Amino acid sequence: MAKKIEYGRFLHGGDYNPEQWLNRPDILKKDIEYFKEAHINTVSVGIFSWAVLEPEEGKYNLDWLEQIIDNLYKERIYTILATPSGARPKWMADKYPEVLRMDPDRTRRFFGGRHNHCYTSPVYREKVHAIDKLLSQRLGSHPGVILWHISNEFGGECYCPLCQQKFREWLKEKYGTIEKLNSSWCTTFWSHTYNSFDQIEAPSPKGEDALHALNLDWKRFVTDRTLDFIKEEISAIREGGSELPVTANLMYDYNGLDYKKFRDVLDVVSWDNYPGWHKKEEYLTAIDAGMQHDLMRSIKKQPFLLMESCPSATNWKPINKLKKPGMMLAASLQAVAHGSDSVLYFQLHQSQGASEKFHGAVIDHYGGDDTRVFKEVTEVGEALVKLQEVCGSQMKAPAAVLYDRENNWAIQDVQGPRNENMFYTEAVQKQYRALREQGLNVDVISMEHDLSDYKIVAAPMAYMFLDGYEKQLRTFAENGGTLVLTYWSGLVDGTDKCLLGGTPYGLMEAVGLRTEEIDALYDWEENFGIPENGNHLGITGTYTCKNLCELVKVSDAEVLMRYGKDFYAGRPVLTHKAYGKGHVYYVCADMEQAFYEDFYGRTVKEAGVQAPLEFVPAGVSVTLRENEAYQYLFIQNFAREPKAVPVPAGYEVLYGTEKEVLAPLETRILKRSK
Repeated sequence: MAKKIEYGRFLHGGDYNPEQWLNRPDILKKDIEYFKEAHINTVSVGIFSWAVLEPEEGKYNLDWLEQIIDNLYKERIYTILATPSGARPKWMADKYPEVLRMDPDRTRRFFGGRHNHCYTSPVYREKVHAIDKLLSQRLGSHPGVILWHISNEFGGECYCPLCQQKFREWLKEKYGTIEKLNSSWCTTFWSHTYNSFDQIEAPSPKGEDALHALNLDWKRFVTDRTLDFIKEEISAIREGGSELPVTANLMYDYNGLDYKKFRDVLDVVSWDNYPGWHKKEEYLTAIDAGMQHDLMRSIKKQPFLLMESCPSATNWKPINKLKKPGMMLAASLQAVAHGSDSVLYFQLHQSQGASEKFHGAVIDHYGGDDTRVFKEVTEVGEALVKLQEVCGSQMKAPAAVLYDRENNWAIQDVQGPRNENMFYTEAVQKQYRALREQGLNVDVISMEHDLSDYKIVAAPMAYMFLDGYEKQLRTFAENGGTLVLTYWSGLVDGTDKCLLGGTPYGLMEAVGLRTEEIDALYDWEENFGIPENGNHLGITGTYTCKNLCELVKVSDAEVLMRYGKDFYAGRPVLTHKAYGKGHVYYVCADMEQAFYEDFYGRTVKEAGVQAPLEFVPAGVSVTLRENEAYQYLFIQNFAREPKAVPVPAGYEVLYGTEKEVLAPLETRILKRSK
């Protein structure tokens, strides 16, 4: 078993590339002085160092890396040591072209880029294994090394013959017989029946790309290949003798991999967060970033690491805007509020050349410590020192929102009512935001998560019921939970094959209705929901809906709201049924945000869920972390005007002002004994 990180302090620091400065020992020395000044205690090294670590095949040079780690450790700065597999050296691509990826049209890529390598290639795996094992033998037991960083931002696909063959083997293991695959994939449509697994090709725009089950299984295979590659790297590290925990830095809402599958492979989840602050209201960006923090935390239901964030402006967006004063501190403490035990940056020292030479950094080309950015990084470091006791604390959430990557893949490929955008992510975000605005911690879960710890579960657009997921939802409601389903739910099984007999499949009795049709609205169209007089939630407002309007036939559900116009005026748009010990709500249309705010304000009370604050002002974020002894309440004002938030009884101020009014971007952290 891998060791756990010994917490007790927040990790503060980030990506460091000293190999770019080996000819400038004066800069390397000054970097450490600056790190100490800014309370930087952790650096990530070796991420893209392969060409320096192995300049020629089989000729290794690790002395410089060991010296860097030694020098850092002497100053009590610890190292997250990366494996260098994120980018291969030129000599490898020249000698072994099979390590480079093939695109969907089956053309081999040229050397260059970062993740431009085949995860299946035996040569690439052999070379990665060798250098990973050597790094582990040489540095894996160094007292200054605390964590392994596997590669960097895994992503991308390879369509080479090696991957094609592995895909066929993967399918054969999954389905057993070609007859079962044909049945599951509905290949009789368009006469695309396969006679053997050897006939199957990965999806391609030049060939088969409209067989939805093929597309879905290919994406699952890509995740499986990536995980298999990560396991191979971990195996090499273990062979080298190191038992330190491992992580891999995941990415924002990344559609190419199913991150829930990383749960049992990584010891610690980490991710790279680069919100577009100041592009719109800060509160809206904060909601988006908060949901991603909660998604990452929910993978293992443990504290995570913020592996990368930008201390200034990025260089790879269409518009790379500076963070305004106070924004970096607020964004960093938001990550901590949602369960991060670190604030780490890309990059610590700005590169002199190439792709990211103008990406924000703690130390820029000027090289001084009197910049605004350096002072704000120092401010974050000082805050983390003050909050040391919060590190390692957990988060408990009474509510969860289902946001499943496999479901997302299937919806994007559906060729159904809307092909431009089904607005699945937006549907999830609306419910997440509405629950957060009640002052609740919210988990962002997949279909593999257990539901028994929640009081409220929102399952928007649960189009796919993977592995009998409808049974799990039904049991949750029977046992007393509040289940919120929406339109476009329960239509297909795990192979994207339509379920027969009515939808939402397996839940028609629990919901008290059956869906009949769904109307796709043009972008300029809208409808609205009118509340029924005397509905048990007491909803009185009228709310608009857009994009998708589902028509349902009610059996024994209570109708709370009805459509206001079109040929389905008067038909249900919101229903409720008491089911077992719980409640099941069904939202038939893509309702506006204000509807969900009203709706969850009422259902949260009905479910008996108590929030830490009785009232949360608009634009204010409230999040709760706790350990065995204390609760830590984070209150952050992401509005553009001051907000009054009184300190509730029983809490003391751990960080921030005791004044009732919070300025924009101000954070207050409260503490109370349990």
